[in-house]
Amino acid sequence: MSADREGGLMPDKAEVRSRLTERLAVLTAQIGRIEGELGRPLDDDFAEQAVDREDDEALNAVESAALSEIDLTRKAIARLDAGSYGICTGCGEMIAPARLAALPIAAECISCAGAPHSGKA
Repeated sequence: MSADREGGLMPDKAEVRSRLTERLAVLTAQIGRIEGELGRPLDDDFAEQAVDREDDEALNAVESAALSEIDLTRKAIARLDAGSYGICTGCGEMIAPARLAALPIAAECISCAGAPHSGKA
């Protein structure tokens, strides 16, 4: 960890990269399992097909959330590469170290993330 402008401790970049890379691998594997499950043939029984379709809807929602997190994770890794990790994309101020520790994919400080225009982590 290193000190930020406000005296807090910024997470170690190598540790952050490792966490993000590990999370990316987990999410990618999860997507593979979901796609495998969604690609299975339907049962011949129509009642069972209805249950399968409901399950597919839930799997699609989980897949969508995982794909969104993959995108945010890749963007966080890109900010690490660019040297801008930990700097709010909204206002340019430092993101609180506690926020980055809790949410390493955070692109905005807590103030900007809570603003009505924000759609980012």
